[in-house]
Amino acid sequence: MDTIKELIEMDACDSQDEVGVKLFAHIATDEILVRAAKSGDRYAFAELWERQSNTAFKVAYRIMKNRDDADDAIQDACMKAHVHLTTFDGREKFSTWLTRIVNNLALMTLRKKDTRPETSMEIADGKTRQQWEIADQNEEC
Repeated sequence: MDTIKELIEMDACDSQDEVGVKLFAHIATDEILVRAAKSGDRYAFAELWERQSNTAFKVAYRIMKNRDDADDAIQDACMKAHVHLTTFDGREKFSTWLTRIVNNLALMTLRKKDTRPETSMEIADGKTRQQWEIADQNEEC
């Protein structure tokens, strides 16, 4: 059972083309998609991610309070989930497992920011750039 089509055991499409696999992905359960993704079906993982990405973003944004940071966190979570999918044992739902990954990545990012605070490059007078002349140390006075 290597593809979603075989896992669902439907006869609607006899070919193994991408369109057929994508159509089956929409009607498959998460459990079936996880099994297919573990066996290398990239469309199955893409469908799992599509189903969960909105919730993942909401979790990350709730923690980070910044859209760009939340986007970065869910991108990292997608990669981490894909790489470590073989370790998913199915004791909990895929959505729970993915939410935990997102949660942990968002919290780790915040901890890193706390240890290395960011400073603004904006000058206090409202200008974003000023000309500074720096004396050349090699020139003789």
